[in-house]
Amino acid sequence: MANITLTVKGMSCMGCVKSVKGVLEAIKGVSKVDVDLASGKTIIEYDAPIDVSVFEKAIDEAGFEVEQ
Repeated sequence: MANITLTVKGMSCMGCVKSVKGVLEAIKGVSKVDVDLASGKTIIEYDAPIDVSVFEKAIDEAGFEVEQ
């Protein structure tokens, strides 16, 4: 099991949090996603070898941005 923490910009409500969680949880191998609206911190737990770009692309396609 591995995890990564990303900071997601552009979230303003719990609907945004739900959207980010939904797109990340849909990725094969992702087991858990925790999103903090106030800080934008998004912790992704996964058990498959997944490149970070897969997470970034899913977040981008949902209309949000990963802070670099």
